[in-house]
Amino acid sequence: MARRRQLFEGRAKVIFEGPEPGTLVAHFKDDACSESNGITERKTGTIIGKGVINNRISEYLMTKLSEVGVPTHFVRSLNMREQLVRAVEIIPLKVVVRNVVAGSFAERFGLAEGEALPRSIVELYYKSDQLKDPLVLEEHVTAFGWASPFEIEEMMSLSLRINDFLSGLFMGIGIRLIDFKIEFGRLYESDQMRIVLADEISPDNCRLWDAKTDEKLDLDRFRRDMDKIAEGYQEVARRLGILPENGEPDNPGPRLVK
Repeated sequence: MARRRQLFEGRAKVIFEGPEPGTLVAHFKDDACSESNGITERKTGTIIGKGVINNRISEYLMTKLSEVGVPTHFVRSLNMREQLVRAVEIIPLKVVVRNVVAGSFAERFGLAEGEALPRSIVELYYKSDQLKDPLVLEEHVTAFGWASPFEIEEMMSLSLRINDFLSGLFMGIGIRLIDFKIEFGRLYESDQMRIVLADEISPDNCRLWDAKTDEKLDLDRFRRDMDKIAEGYQEVARRLGILPENGEPDNPGPRLVK
């Protein structure tokens, strides 16, 4: 499709105007970025081919979630790096669902990484690069008008549904869903508004560990200067059936460029 006007560029994607009203085109980049979280320092880099892998993984997971009744902004894949999505009003919150102690959560509470939590914990973070996405309470969210009590309840409910489904899906392919970070948006249709899952779901915003070995298969390999960063992303896609069991993907696959 012809390149359209660019509307926004973030760390992992570029957003263009869509081919028809109410749609956008999300282009997945190869850029990798991780913020300082008390354990690792902020770093940036490029993983060649990451955008292709994440586009396909997110397409697959968004489609599966839609099939079980979770509303999303995803419409369809356009090519190896791009997908068509509905235009939504992004709620300025990041919702994190934690099943296992990992990352900054371990340091915050003095717990051992890898320790299972008594139950899944849902946290809210205010989307602000300048403030480094601070953890917030529902009181902050409603006081500053970022979301209404109804919207908070809807996001919490959807997040737990997503967690239940994805935990089962990943466990079925030998992967533990440690935690994940998602975003929601307001979708306006006629005179109706509903909350839908937006952004993406990929190894960029999910912690995914091999169920037997606890090997990390996500962005933590990049954050922590581990080797075989690309192979982690490819392994997730391979187990989901997106890549051939024995063979190469459509391109040479992601590799880190320092």
